[in-house]
Amino acid sequence: MNPSDVTAAPAAPAAGSAARRGSPMKAVLTAETRLFLREPGSLFWILAFPSVLLVILGFVPAFREAQEDLGGRRVIDLYVPISILLALIMAGLQAMPPVLTAYRERGILRRMFTTPVRPSALLTAQIALHGAAALGSAILVTAVGRLAYGVELPGQPAGYLLALLLAIAAVLTLGATICALSRTTKAATAVGSVAYLVMMFTSGLWLPVRAMPGTLRRIVEATPFGAASQALDQAASGQWPSWVYLGIVALWTAVLGFTASRLFRWQ
Repeated sequence: MNPSDVTAAPAAPAAGSAARRGSPMKAVLTAETRLFLREPGSLFWILAFPSVLLVILGFVPAFREAQEDLGGRRVIDLYVPISILLALIMAGLQAMPPVLTAYRERGILRRMFTTPVRPSALLTAQIALHGAAALGSAILVTAVGRLAYGVELPGQPAGYLLALLLAIAAVLTLGATICALSRTTKAATAVGSVAYLVMMFTSGLWLPVRAMPGTLRRIVEATPFGAASQALDQAASGQWPSWVYLGIVALWTAVLGFTASRLFRWQ
């Protein structure tokens, strides 16, 4: 996937002219949605790949068998929330930072100051689009897990939704921080890729968090996606997610959001 190849240049003038006919925010969101939908690579990696991965993992017979050390649950049950977190990571760390950095690198954000549309509207639209794509992928993964492998729906839906929304906020603020720290699109892609690999590990993609050794598990649980993985897993099994895990994700979101807002430059 190479989100940095998005043709961003037409967005600003299109939004600027549309803003004269209606709401600036609506105009920007419409223009950005059209550009986003023209990128089949981003759509595949965010919306389809997590579900495809879940289907592939389900082909392993041992993953579909209940295990005593997992409390009678199956490995495939654990990988539903993990696949959801993968979708979030794809959206927030691989897709969004290169796009925003490209807008700034090409001078589009600076030129928007001369139009009725504020650059902050573009930033808001990108965050909303990638957040919505991640949420849509979460719904798709849940449906695939249920229909293909009989994975139970979250036993604590309210807690699950709360943990999911916090995780989405955390990954988007992390993506915004990467954009704020990266001066070029290449730098944003490189930093995002490193963060992507780290977050994939902490989310439990290669080894579920609850199966990690004691010390490693405690370290991972202090990360935003390690805590989010545990919170989602608890809610999926019918428990209210631990406020400790929810608090860790919320704290990371607040810190990253503050950092991004302080460091972000429009040019």
